[in-house]
Amino acid sequence: MFMRAAIPAALALILAAVLSGAAIAGTPSPPGARVYFHYPIDGIHVPQRFTVRIGLSGMGVAPAGVDKPNTGHHHLLVDTNVGDLSKPIPNDYNHIHLGNGQTEVTLTLPPGRHTLQLLMGDYKHIPHTPPVMSKKITIYVR
Repeated sequence: MFMRAAIPAALALILAAVLSGAAIAGTPSPPGARVYFHYPIDGIHVPQRFTVRIGLSGMGVAPAGVDKPNTGHHHLLVDTNVGDLSKPIPNDYNHIHLGNGQTEVTLTLPPGRHTLQLLMGDYKHIPHTPPVMSKKITIYVR
């Protein structure tokens, strides 16, 4: 009897959150999961065209659209900050989606100082809860 009452009450809370515009928690991330750069590393000088190589531990990689527990796909943030972690990660020049499950990507950037950060997204491109993201690194393009 308690379970029957709890389910409609929980659905009512979720519906109220959606209607109010409040954030709903994303797909859970496995404890201890982390994403990091194999290359480049913080502070390095790189040519205009270079390959970013991504490392991941504690979870797996699956293409966007594949809803499999303890997996996600990579997003590379270039010269931008992490946005609203309750919404899908944008897909534009500053937010590169590796939605086919890639673990590396070749970039061409103009000369100068740039920042890079990695952020895992679930099958809907929404960051996990808690988010699995790297620290932001700075690179210098020659």
